[in-house]
Amino acid sequence: MVDVLGGRCLVTCDGAWVEAETALQNKVVALYFAAGRCAPSRDFTPLLCDFYAELVDEAQPPAPFEVVFVSADGSAQEMLDFMRELHGAWLALPFHDPYRHELRTRYRITAVPRLVILKPNGEVITDKGRKQIRERGVACFQNWLEAADIFQNFSG
Repeated sequence: MVDVLGGRCLVTCDGAWVEAETALQNKVVALYFAAGRCAPSRDFTPLLCDFYAELVDEAQPPAPFEVVFVSADGSAQEMLDFMRELHGAWLALPFHDPYRHELRTRYRITAVPRLVILKPNGEVITDKGRKQIRERGVACFQNWLEAADIFQNFSG
């Protein structure tokens, strides 16, 4: 993830700052483009939360997976409210980081919600993460893991 988020700080829903390189090293990363005022985002976010919890919070060992929220909200307060209300224990690019706009352009985000799954080097595994989670649940993670070339004993 050094190619995509290297040198950046991410924030948790509790307001703690985390170095992106440390938090995302050797993980499949899902960039979650969404907004709290968007009904489809509010509909999908709890599903993503459950997906994340099953893979990371409840699995032993935890899956090498992390979600980074890239807000399309209208203000920092809207973003924070959405994170506190519906999000899992994942990370976010700070609202005032202009890189949010560059990421939307880089991954051709024209509508939200959108879940783009990335290899550790930033290459796209799929830009249809939302659809795959809806259709296959945690079973889709094994395909992402294989595509990412991350070797770990994980069976989901």
